[in-house]
Amino acid sequence: MIDRAHLAELLSSEQARFADRNPRSRAAHERVSHLFGGVPMTWMAKTAAGFPLYLDRASAARVVDLDGHELIDFCLGDTGAMAGHSPAATVAAVTERFATAGGATTMMPTEDAEVVAAELARRFGVSTWSFSLTATDANRWALRLARAVTGRPKILVNSYCYHGTVDESLIVAGDGAGLPRPGNVGAPVDVTVTSRVAEYNDLDGLERELAHGDVAAVLMEPALTNMGIVLPEPGYLDGVRELTEAAGSLLIIDETHTISAGPGGCTRAWRLRPDIVTLGKAIGGGIPIGAYGLSDAIVERVDARRDLDLVDTGGVGGTLAGNALSLAAARATLTEVLTDAAFVGMIDLATTYHAGVGAIIERYAVPWSAAQLGARSEYRFSSPAPRNGTESHRSTDVDLENYLHLFLLNRGVLLTPFHNMALMCPATTAGDVAAHLDVLDQAVASLVS
Repeated sequence: MIDRAHLAELLSSEQARFADRNPRSRAAHERVSHLFGGVPMTWMAKTAAGFPLYLDRASAARVVDLDGHELIDFCLGDTGAMAGHSPAATVAAVTERFATAGGATTMMPTEDAEVVAAELARRFGVSTWSFSLTATDANRWALRLARAVTGRPKILVNSYCYHGTVDESLIVAGDGAGLPRPGNVGAPVDVTVTSRVAEYNDLDGLERELAHGDVAAVLMEPALTNMGIVLPEPGYLDGVRELTEAAGSLLIIDETHTISAGPGGCTRAWRLRPDIVTLGKAIGGGIPIGAYGLSDAIVERVDARRDLDLVDTGGVGGTLAGNALSLAAARATLTEVLTDAAFVGMIDLATTYHAGVGAIIERYAVPWSAAQLGARSEYRFSSPAPRNGTESHRSTDVDLENYLHLFLLNRGVLLTPFHNMALMCPATTAGDVAAHLDVLDQAVASLVS
């Protein structure tokens, strides 16, 4: 129902406005000659504007770009800053550890590690934890353990799921078989050698794939996030657990993004029973960290394998994993910032935002839908809402998404470049939500006028 020629004109206008508004970011980018892809990490090149916006500083729920514009931040480092930017308790803990006590990286444990592990056990219900620097690494190491204790070679994931850069996860469904995910870079082997795939919300498809008897673990997000929020249908997650148990496959729940559902993510909110939980960025308050938690039963199975070298060459650790600085940050973030009470406020704000988006969709009669997962909400360009990753992928409208992102950005609202998703942090206010909804209303009105 949106006139594409009109959309092209609107997008061009916003691109020009962005260029005029951000001369220092443009100049900084034009000076780059030694960065692969022109940015420190290649996804930072994802922009509809021709050049990335450069950061000057950030605090709480605000970022300030190089040209001095203050932006309300609903991106929050794509969940990495879900605690807000530089929360006071985390800053104090990191400063004490790094500047006063010293010894950020010593290959020695600190008492913070047990405190963090105990808090994660309380929240997620699995008893024993180990640490990494990223959720990608946590997933990799969890998969190694799963293959070791089951003696099976393959991993099963949902089509268009997201588990970082784990090679086994880059598979999608197609024509009754698994296919390499388009755009994957340098796969070590054809992904169908290592992996199986089933659509999210499809128990029949999952059962068919598990019937081969070669799946060590199902690695899944309890709700899809990276290809847009896709929520589970009634009974689906219970069915996944029943099928994996019957097939002798482990269930690994990746809560890296779905921790937005509450203090213990979907695992606690929905009373899930995973064998392993993986986590990442959010728990460190902006300092790199990942974690994986094992149930008692899995710990027993791992301990029984005396042939596994878990101390040196086994591939479940790294020099910087479990470092003192990351764990000091995680202890402060979990116990003082992303508390149970903080999640109540964050989820309330997301509920307000979600209702506001629904009202905008209804007011302008656009064929969109919206989904909420705790402290985050996202609108999609399809109605009814997608029920699996492939449907969600097909609903992507790059030009429309680019326009909305630029429209909001040019008026002081920042979203994650890959999503139409808004995430709340403890510092987000009702005024921030109201401002976002006001700008979004203007954007949608411009599309249908």
